[in-house]
Amino acid sequence: MDGGSATVGGVGASTSREGERRLADRLAEMLRAPTGPDVIVEDLVRLSGGASRETWAFTVRSRNAEVTRSLVLQRERAGGSATSRQMGVQAELLRAAADAGVPVPGLVAIDADGSMLGAPAMVMERVEGETIARRILRDDAYGTARGQLTGQVGAALAALHRTDVSRLDGLDEVDQLAQMGELLDLLGAPHPAFEIGLRHLRATRPPTRGSGLVHGDFRMGNLVVCHDGLRAVLDWELAHIGDPAEDLGWFCVRAWRFGSPLSAGGVGSVEELVDAYVRAGGVAVSVEEVRWWEAFGTLRWGVICIMQAAAHLTGMSRSVELAAIGRRVAENEEDLLEILAGPSGYEPRTADAESVDVGHLPQDRPTAAELLDAVGEYLVEVRDGVDGRVGFHARVAANVVAIVRREIELGPAQDVAHRSRLASLGVADDAELAASIRSGAVDDRMDEVVAAVRASVRDKLAVSNPGYWLRP
Repeated sequence: MDGGSATVGGVGASTSREGERRLADRLAEMLRAPTGPDVIVEDLVRLSGGASRETWAFTVRSRNAEVTRSLVLQRERAGGSATSRQMGVQAELLRAAADAGVPVPGLVAIDADGSMLGAPAMVMERVEGETIARRILRDDAYGTARGQLTGQVGAALAALHRTDVSRLDGLDEVDQLAQMGELLDLLGAPHPAFEIGLRHLRATRPPTRGSGLVHGDFRMGNLVVCHDGLRAVLDWELAHIGDPAEDLGWFCVRAWRFGSPLSAGGVGSVEELVDAYVRAGGVAVSVEEVRWWEAFGTLRWGVICIMQAAAHLTGMSRSVELAAIGRRVAENEEDLLEILAGPSGYEPRTADAESVDVGHLPQDRPTAAELLDAVGEYLVEVRDGVDGRVGFHARVAANVVAIVRREIELGPAQDVAHRSRLASLGVADDAELAASIRSGAVDDRMDEVVAAVRASVRDKLAVSNPGYWLRP
């Protein structure tokens, strides 16, 4: 998903077009050496997708011939993930992974320091195929591919983990679990659900299977798929040295299933994925290990959501998309607690779209909720009438309006209930509860703590994503 904001019409659109022309000119200048003596950049379009960077599609054509190439530019944006790999390192990763047999786009050019394109960037061959996971998992055109993907993913991961890391500089090996706790502290965002997860994961951590290259974001959405299966693995900015089982667990995180009941990326079972991986030469790994890493990945995605919202809130990259991602944290809290504690019977009150509370304020109708409904309806019109990045952000903005509308209705009662739960646990706020969980001070009441935290998480979801807890 893209960061940044889009403007249409007036001065904003004029400025945007001028910026695109400058970018096209700089691309042409940078590509003259690797692609030919004289090239023209055409059809430059910014794509939706990629919260940590800008992604652009374009073609290059030689002035004296009709030869064209379809290429993709990825350029870092302000406020990207603090753990993203630098562009020069990513270029070496692509070369090394290709040598190991991993299907990746061909690297065309690199602007490691951003001197040509204004920010670190690289240009790659455009691989034909689909990346939108919902289409891959649902459309009839990809029925054959879905039947092949689990085996192909297992083979690609086995090849990836055999990559020779001795030729790669700039890759860190860190304790992933410790890093999550440190990031939560750095972000100043207490989340009791994640503290429950951290405590459980520390106590049940499996022994490492050795260390090697880990992609770090191997999932549906970062795979190019055609009618017969996997074509390329994209987005290497989170690569690092670590336990190979991490990639398998990340592929199984619920967020990347997009509504499919199949645990491994929405295309297969964990058992099938592990079997395919081991058959292709991957290290022997158990289903239980993969499920531990799935729980860790769920926690990690929640922390990344907090980080992306922080990029918006701190002004590093103002974006309605990044703002909305902050409300997805509750989905990860729900998923993590489901993995650790099993089903919950708590059903929160949900908003009534027809309710109108005029109250006693000296305001005329439409009420605030009714005005939000009107804005949401307009944004749906924009979403349905505009393609590309603007249409995508209109969809996000319509979702944000709906969230605010539900919070107006449900928020006051939820606040009372949340304060009551905290008081029953003897703490003043979420920060105190999170600290008590981390220190072990409430270990003897953990069932009670989990029940209270799960209820508050469900209340958050009733605002941000009603009924999420009922879906596959």
